[in-house]
Amino acid sequence: MAGKYFDQWQMGDRIEHEIRRTVTETDNLLFSVMTHNPQPLHIDAEAARASEFGQILVNGTFTFALMVGLSVGDTTLGTLVANLGYDKLVMPAPVFIGDTMHATSEVIELKASKSRPGAGIVTFRHELKNQRDEITCQCLRTALLKRSSLPS
Repeated sequence: MAGKYFDQWQMGDRIEHEIRRTVTETDNLLFSVMTHNPQPLHIDAEAARASEFGQILVNGTFTFALMVGLSVGDTTLGTLVANLGYDKLVMPAPVFIGDTMHATSEVIELKASKSRPGAGIVTFRHELKNQRDEITCQCLRTALLKRSSLPS
């Protein structure tokens, strides 16, 4: 599995990432503790049961990180110079323990780097969906990628 170079992408390229991941209680608890997030909805089963969700709600920053992580192998693995930013992050549906997640990516913008002739900027629209195909997270990721060769 390896990412693509800037000059290998085309506008509208779309990937259904093959790797799927079932979210576990351990994932959610460790991520919440490691990031010092004491939100009861994430770590307190009784508080979560009393909420409108009726169960533990998976930490949103874990959900976001999982979405990006599932995309890396097919998009930027080995070709990334740097992630330049994440925009328009939304979480339209909750993620619960036991949900099996899968991601898609689409190229929505390509532009040559003005300051780095050996690189270019790709903007991806990433989506994370659960086993019911509901979108649970979406964002735009702007990445500076190496070129496979210098432009002529």
